[in-house]
Amino acid sequence: MGIIPSFVLEQESSVSPVCGIDEAGRGPWAGPVVAAAVIFKTHVMPKGLNDSKKLTAAARETLYAYIMQHCHVGVGEASVEEIDRINILRATELAMQRALAALPVAPLFALIDGNR
Repeated sequence: MGIIPSFVLEQESSVSPVCGIDEAGRGPWAGPVVAAAVIFKTHVMPKGLNDSKKLTAAARETLYAYIMQHCHVGVGEASVEEIDRINILRATELAMQRALAALPVAPLFALIDGNR
């Protein structure tokens, strides 16, 4: 079981805003890798926000609408050509950097989902 998202870091320190970053497309290796960086505008966590793979399609759509309304969102992508040229790990990092750069607000800290 994964860690349930919270605002502990923001509430217990002066580190704010904090963004969360995750990617999609690294597993299949059959297309671009896309990353999103998200900063909540308030410290209200919507019910059910944890692991998108465990959600129904309807729940994902509901959470998507909530996130787009209540968060700052940046999206970045690395193309198939970039993956082929620099490898999937570096392309994932590139997509994450692009997602950060696309945020309308610069975070002071980033929580990155992954194994590195």
